[in-house]
Amino acid sequence: MAKRSRNKQDTRERIARMRAEQARRRRRRVRLASSAAVAVVIAVTAAIVLAVTGSSGAAGGTPSGLSLAPLSTLGALRPAPAQGAMGSEDVPVPAAAPLVGLATAATGQSVDQISCQTSEQTLFHIHAHLAIFVNGTPRQVPAAVGVPGPQAQETPNGPFIAAGTCFYWLHTHAPDGIIHIESPVQRTYTLGEFFDEWGQPLGPDRVGPATGRVVTLYNGKVYQGDPRNIPLTAHAQIQLDIGTPLIAPQPVTFPAGL
Repeated sequence: MAKRSRNKQDTRERIARMRAEQARRRRRRVRLASSAAVAVVIAVTAAIVLAVTGSSGAAGGTPSGLSLAPLSTLGALRPAPAQGAMGSEDVPVPAAAPLVGLATAATGQSVDQISCQTSEQTLFHIHAHLAIFVNGTPRQVPAAVGVPGPQAQETPNGPFIAAGTCFYWLHTHAPDGIIHIESPVQRTYTLGEFFDEWGQPLGPDRVGPATGRVVTLYNGKVYQGDPRNIPLTAHAQIQLDIGTPLIAPQPVTFPAGL
């Protein structure tokens, strides 16, 4: 092969090698950029999940900042009575009278900046459970707290409040102690706000019409503070004992969908 031809061949091969190396580098840069983008998406997603679960409360979890003491600090506790029959939400309904009815409950006006709207708001949607004992005897939290003009729908396990004039962001559908937190904004709601909708007093020495020392249990521990400030977090198990004897906690199982 003539020298000139060999030079042309060498030049073509060198150009081909350069182009191949450039293509390899481009592919590597694309892979690195894609990996970085995926990492950013994962990090952002994780941050969002942590923010949501941290503010709403993980299932059965306890938010930080609460002053809680071990259950043992209360001494001997009376065992909880047998749970009642399953209600319309597949949660036991206490075989007892309501603590108090709905005569003083809110009828549509805003309460603690909580509105009553014609449909349920589910942008922020969690549930908590409230049990009440007065001198060792259970009391029901009635259905339709936070639902003016309630309309009941019959189910195989009893009535379920399916409609009403409007729904407050905190309300009950059945007398099983399940508090529905269904809000257009994500924030921490409190037990005191629920009682304000109910139109009943709540404090360290009173729960509705029942008076006496109030011991508050929160997720199996003793809450040290005003029960009004108890946060309604996801799957929180709250118990109010007014007077004595004190009753050991009996957590409920939240069925699927609650």
